Amino acid sequence: MATFDEIKADIDARNPTKPGQYTGKPVPLNQREYQKPLSRIERLKARLEEENTTDVEDIMMTIMDIFNDTVTPVPDVGNFYTFIYQPKTPKIQYDQQPLIACTDIFRWGFRGINFHWQKPRNYTWGEVVGQLYAVRSQELDDLLSLQYGKFLINR
Repeated sequence: MATFDEIKADIDARNPTKPGQYTGKPVPLNQREYQKPLSRIERLKARLEEENTTDVEDIMMTIMDIFNDTVTPVPDVGNFYTFIYQPKTPKIQYDQQPLIACTDIFRWGFRGINFHWQKPRNYTWGEVVGQLYAVRSQELDDLLSLQYGKFLINR
């Protein structure tokens, strides 16, 4: 029959400790490893690199998946948002995947500076597809660098 020490050694050999994992022995603070959770932008960049995509629709789907923790049906003036938009006005050129700074709220919708076009645009409530995804100010430059605007003409 195996001794306690032999069984423990066998278990330890099959389950090596990871950095920062409790080993039963105190670890000095300067030797502890802490892993900071990845930011939304870091996760977004990693996923886009992993998927190796440049398709603007795929990029938008990934943004929506990762930014899903900050969805809202109504924007706040002064905040940044990205969303999917399908206008009702025929023969109008539009950005289906705008990134905006909300400047005004109205009964019919809202107005925002579209960063892809560098000009104000109006967005009606009924034409916003799904939710608005709030973007933090420190994430803005990274999203702008992705150039995921999708410019279409409504038929």
